[in-house]
Amino acid sequence: MLAQGLEPTFPAAALAELDAIAGPAVPASGSVRDMCDLLWASIDDDESRDLDQLTVAEEHGGGAVRVRVAIADVDALVRRDGALDGHARRNTTSVYTAVRVFPMLPERLSTDLTSLAAHADRIAIVVEFDVLPDGAPSACDVYRALVRNQAKLAYDGVAAWLESGAPMPPALAAVPALDGNLRMQDRVATALRGRRHEEGALELETIEPRTLVCDGRVIGLRQERKNRARLLIEDLMIAANGVTARFLSARGLATLRRVVRVPKRWDGIMRLAADHGTRLPPTPDARALAAFLSAARAADPVRFPDLSLAVVKLLGPGEYVALAPGAQSDGHFSLAARDYAHSTAPNRRYPDLVTQRLLKHALGVDGSAPYAFDELTGIAAHCTAEEDAASKVERRVRKSAAALLLADRVGETFDAIVTGVSDEGTWARVLTPPVEGRVVRGYQGLDVGERVRVRLVATDVERGFIDFACA
Repeated sequence: MLAQGLEPTFPAAALAELDAIAGPAVPASGSVRDMCDLLWASIDDDESRDLDQLTVAEEHGGGAVRVRVAIADVDALVRRDGALDGHARRNTTSVYTAVRVFPMLPERLSTDLTSLAAHADRIAIVVEFDVLPDGAPSACDVYRALVRNQAKLAYDGVAAWLESGAPMPPALAAVPALDGNLRMQDRVATALRGRRHEEGALELETIEPRTLVCDGRVIGLRQERKNRARLLIEDLMIAANGVTARFLSARGLATLRRVVRVPKRWDGIMRLAADHGTRLPPTPDARALAAFLSAARAADPVRFPDLSLAVVKLLGPGEYVALAPGAQSDGHFSLAARDYAHSTAPNRRYPDLVTQRLLKHALGVDGSAPYAFDELTGIAAHCTAEEDAASKVERRVRKSAAALLLADRVGETFDAIVTGVSDEGTWARVLTPPVEGRVVRGYQGLDVGERVRVRLVATDVERGFIDFACA
């Protein structure tokens, strides 16, 4: 982390500022709506305690459903330009390594005082929007409210209940009518997702292996695949982030956008599709690419994550940009979204905290001030760079963990897919276990997306190196 310019520990001034915080933010009388009685619930990873968002839905007439997403009001306790804000602004994100999380904000804040914890009253920014039966978002609003998380739920438990009729998780069963509300949210999320895919949103599924550690030993890697609960939250957050961007733009404010530009390596994507028997048009076409990916998933669901990874590499990385009032956004190519601002995870991402402050300024919250456009531009560039730095740290630790797992398997051969080709080297991901390494011999002529057979020739745990040769 130090080598990447990240700060792994909180400075003394930030800890002193934390000690001065007496408890959760308390709203002034009449300054926020009291919405504690709604069926709010969180769905996150089993071990997550830094809960940034809650969701709830209700029928709204004519087949429309009103969705509300409550986002933790982190700015209520983390004052702009303070010491805590300074640390968050430097790192810009929580860093999730294989064995330890380095949070953007101290855990007393992110997992307690600013977390939308179960059965606790918290101030939130509520993003409200209607969804029509065809998945089109309609009327929207943003405001502050007092909310209460009625049930802390986990992705796997909710997914098993939604997908296969498994028993309701105990926390869900304990709240009357919450099961019906979640089914409504699932239905709305499916409609939103279908609408986005019609408009060219890409159906991607990359493998994100979780390192399993026991008594200090790496004992395996577990593939994290999308399920209906993860998709439910993902789709509602995408919609909320779009509402946020449009809400700020409609009020003539500069915004911090998340963009994925039209891919420059479209020729590589065309070759990859051709290898799978599909001809794509010569100019970037999100709908055509989305149709190819959908067909590829249906034809080969087991290997689809590896194809997705190859496409992600060719699409190029996302970035943060500052958008002046009235300017046209480059949009998010992968999501087929013209307006998109990260806003739903202010405990974990600094751009979301900045956007929250912009929202509070738009709402006229006392003491809120806009960011100057030049400052937003600098924040955007810094957040993009630090996100890349954090990703490098996370990949490095994952590689060290994977090298530990494979250390006694040198000489074995594996099925793999080529995931990267550049002047710096050629990379391949083994299908089982899901680890990536450098192809150091026999890589000539390989291209992204090709399936190859590789032999493990060396590992270096300290540096996180895994070396393969084409078998």
